[in-house]
Amino acid sequence: MKILLLLCCMIIVLKANTIGICIRNCAQCKTMFGPYFEGQLCADACLKFKGKIIPDCEDISSVAQFLNKFK
Repeated sequence: MKILLLLCCMIIVLKANTIGICIRNCAQCKTMFGPYFEGQLCADACLKFKGKIIPDCEDISSVAQFLNKFK
């Protein structure tokens, strides 16, 4: 029983960690792309998908949905 509880806690921590990484990557991309990058939209996607998609600022396909035309 204790092992099961420990395993469940570890899974929760790992999920929280991937969401944190995702949000930090959004912030990094916002710094790199400035007004061309929708940081809030990126962070919202991190929460919505529970960190399953982690943006990589150097991989345009992973951040394309958060880029916009500067107005």
